[in-house]
Amino acid sequence: MIGGEMLLWSDMSNMGGITDWRGAALELIRRLIPASGRVLLVGPHPQGLVDEVVSQAPSAAVLLRSYPDACALGERHPGLAVYCGRLEVFAADEPYDLVLALDGLLRTHSAEAPAAAWRESLGALAGLIAPGGRLVLGVRNDLGVDRFLEARPADREGGDDQWAPHGFDPTYPSGPAALDRGLESAGLSVRRCYAAYPARQAPRALLSREALAADLPDALTFPLSARVGERMLVADPLQLTRLVFRHRLGEELAPLWLAVATRLPDDAETVATRPPHDAEAATVATRLPHHDAEELPLGLVEEGAALYELTGDGARRLPDGEERPIPAGRVVEEILVEACAREDVRAVRELLRELAAWLEAGGDVSAATDSLVYDGERFAATSPAAGPSTPPEPKIILCRILWRFAVRLLAAGHHHPWPWPLEADQLALTLCGMAERPCGQGDLDRARKLDAELGCPGEEHVPTYRDLLGVRDRLADQLTGALARISRLETKLSYRERELVRAKAKLRRSQRKASAYRKTLGYRLSRRLARPRKVARRVIRLLSG
Repeated sequence: MIGGEMLLWSDMSNMGGITDWRGAALELIRRLIPASGRVLLVGPHPQGLVDEVVSQAPSAAVLLRSYPDACALGERHPGLAVYCGRLEVFAADEPYDLVLALDGLLRTHSAEAPAAAWRESLGALAGLIAPGGRLVLGVRNDLGVDRFLEARPADREGGDDQWAPHGFDPTYPSGPAALDRGLESAGLSVRRCYAAYPARQAPRALLSREALAADLPDALTFPLSARVGERMLVADPLQLTRLVFRHRLGEELAPLWLAVATRLPDDAETVATRPPHDAEAATVATRLPHHDAEELPLGLVEEGAALYELTGDGARRLPDGEERPIPAGRVVEEILVEACAREDVRAVRELLRELAAWLEAGGDVSAATDSLVYDGERFAATSPAAGPSTPPEPKIILCRILWRFAVRLLAAGHHHPWPWPLEADQLALTLCGMAERPCGQGDLDRARKLDAELGCPGEEHVPTYRDLLGVRDRLADQLTGALARISRLETKLSYRERELVRAKAKLRRSQRKASAYRKTLGYRLSRRLARPRKVARRVIRLLSG
């Protein structure tokens, strides 16, 4: 214990607020761990990351504020040096060659003392880095795209650790430029800054600002949407994330940033303020590790169990896969949704025909509309997966693809030119007919079975607030139309009722006139005079019959 420890508090008991760094971050950390040197982890980290660092680093230490977490970590790794207390009071015997603070600086304070400003904490952290050493710092973005998606307040995630919201700290970085200035003011040189996507809970991709400055293909950006269950969503994550990348705001609106910085040597700090033509400054500049950025990956992206590294011309599967270009074109699902919104049935029919022909020519068995891109001439899978040992008929594969699209189209509430009460199964069979590959209910059952074999059953789209508002507006329009029709029918009914009242009144007048006529002397005489003639006619009929 070094002072400022929290004896009854555990950060690891509320893992919902701690970023679950996985394959992409682990690969980056593996490349940064020095072959001979000291490594320090500051703040709580996932167990998998801690285990990886302890197993790879020659010498590792951990700084935590929670006493229960420190005890549990010491029992898990008996040879690990564990310090418990506040960051500001930690004094290392020797500086560290690599400092990892992927959880940021918010959980390095203690409730026993006022929290230091972010810049002061960064200065204390920078003092632990050896000259030429590296720092990997995670910083959450207050204006990240995930903040626009989540309906719950971001500063109150249900944990007691949110007693001091960092939004009140004026030194907290408000953007990438402010983050760079903060690191430079602490004597650190930024080597590479990554934007983590799709959300701060479990990032699957790290994209450098050099990669985000280019026009990223849809095959890369489409999967980077925060589709996470059990969330109160305001908008569709897929649409909002796509807009972020299309407008090249991927760095500014990233859920969090992961900065890799290097501590300047002491002589470099001394001459940092000297003019550029100073000979001593030029000599020091030649000794700075400018090759760090070249060693760091341009980007790391997880696709299921696979991990890819972005290169200048494409992507390479790790650890030793071949480099392949990222397919160009638009995602098929977006093309279909836009055509359905315009009620362009002809465009839908032509695209489905070409998709069916591509599958019959040997297309990907595991393809889906959200994992296929189309450049106007050919289809390509964004992340090809292993199919079943015995490939089914192309018609069954097409039926599965269109059934998944129908489920997503109806669940998301998108407009389409077919009757709204149409169910997903009926819509899938309709789309198969439009592709000139008619299917029956048996084919649809086989398509569902294939979907289950591939391990990616069709998931129901969780409705967002904007989806619900759209449905409400659509129902309000339908209700307005129904009320207008009811009003017209009521007007017609009122008119019919008035006509019926007039007819009844006319009938009663006619009945009164008839009754009065029957009471007259002439009517009674005519009735009596006509009676003998009727009897005579009956007798003549009987005699002649």
